Amino acid sequence: MPIGDRIGGFIRPGFNPLLAPGAPTIGTASSGGALNISIAFTAPSDVGGGAITSYEAVATDTVTAAVFTGTAASSPVTITGLTEGQSYTTTVTAINAYGPSGISAASNSVQAETVVGELWSWGYNNMGQLGLGDTTDRSSPVQVGALITWKQLSMGERWTAATTADGKLYTWGEASDGQLGHSNTTALSSPVQVGALTTWSNVASLLDTSASVKTDGTLWTWGSGTQGRLGDGTTVAKSSPIQVGALTDWLRVSAGTTHCLSTKTDGTLWSWGSGGAGQLGDNAQTNRSSPVQVGVLTTWATIKAGSQWSAGITTDGKLYIWGVSSYGAGGQGNTTETSSPVQVGALTTWAEVACAKSSAIAVKTDGTLWTWGYATYGLLGNGTTSPNISSPVQVGSLTNWALVIAGDRNVYAVKTDGTLWAWGIASNGALGNGTTSPQINSPIQIGALTTWLEIPGIGIHTEGSGLMIKTVS
Repeated sequence: MPIGDRIGGFIRPGFNPLLAPGAPTIGTASSGGALNISIAFTAPSDVGGGAITSYEAVATDTVTAAVFTGTAASSPVTITGLTEGQSYTTTVTAINAYGPSGISAASNSVQAETVVGELWSWGYNNMGQLGLGDTTDRSSPVQVGALITWKQLSMGERWTAATTADGKLYTWGEASDGQLGHSNTTALSSPVQVGALTTWSNVASLLDTSASVKTDGTLWTWGSGTQGRLGDGTTVAKSSPIQVGALTDWLRVSAGTTHCLSTKTDGTLWSWGSGGAGQLGDNAQTNRSSPVQVGVLTTWATIKAGSQWSAGITTDGKLYIWGVSSYGAGGQGNTTETSSPVQVGALTTWAEVACAKSSAIAVKTDGTLWTWGYATYGLLGNGTTSPNISSPVQVGSLTNWALVIAGDRNVYAVKTDGTLWAWGIASNGALGNGTTSPQINSPIQIGALTTWLEIPGIGIHTEGSGLMIKTVS
């Protein structure tokens, strides 16, 4: 019990051990990188019936009423997974062993924004996918050009797409299927703008196809149409962006090797492309050349498409996985393939998830790191390459992990202090640590910088390449 509750060996008069703490006084809410909101507050003077154990912050979408949460032991609390440009009201609650307090004394409103910066790349570069004007591998991060307004990135197998803060779209690397969107199949080793439009919002890269959402909510695709991955009802390749349907309520898009996931503004989830392993989540095992809705949930917040499987996190912190689970990537304690989303356990504290080829890497709201699935190449980050793990297991004891992304044989992560970390295969300089061997089975820091902002939606690829945005020095 708090100091002063016991006086001379006696309980003070009127003390109630079941009393909840007082309400924190909320201070400022500010937008950060990777669509985060950081909420500062002052602790309550009254801790109630015991010491405060944690604080929970809540951001409520002012339009859809979707709720996002984050927890921390002290000020500030960070909430992730928000929508760029959307406004949120924020509150903070203090919690002790006997329950929560009332909502914070005052709430405030903040708009989620993406912080932009320089673009850096490293690793395999045989088709110019690093954007450095050549095809030479790099084993340490190198800045791409001089632009300082890069906002969001995505990497296909040997090519890259990126958007800037002013809505421009750039692509470079391999173009054999028209995936660069320049109306040809000419490879590029430096970023080149796609058309002249300044309305591109986010972009995702499949093996040889690209998908993007514009600021007006329209969905566009280009590249290979095999297995219906363009979503336009055909299987014919397109070398320039084409609109998918006429809807204007598309929000975000994520790409696996040969299939796509996308959310709409109403919180629903849709998929198209290769579906033979159940990775589309529509309770079938067939390809779809047009978007189909995944279940009936309207609370999808984070979506990630892997090789032949998919994952998503809902606004209430639940994690769902579906598709191939040959090595336990489904997190269900088995290797059973599923064709509809299945919740991983009963926890509601998942914040981020990444899909390697057959491994899952995730971060909880408390900043802990968890992995499961295929252990070869050290992808689980737990210091070993076996055995495979079919249920989430914590990596270390740190509580400052923020973001994760996975390639085929590599994992990259950013901590809350802005440092960059990697593990997995080091060939071709994929880990960015200045070497090309051996593989690393536990997280190692890349350089000493503390200004890395986000790891964008790097797609599945057979050879390792990394791209990152960092704040301007």
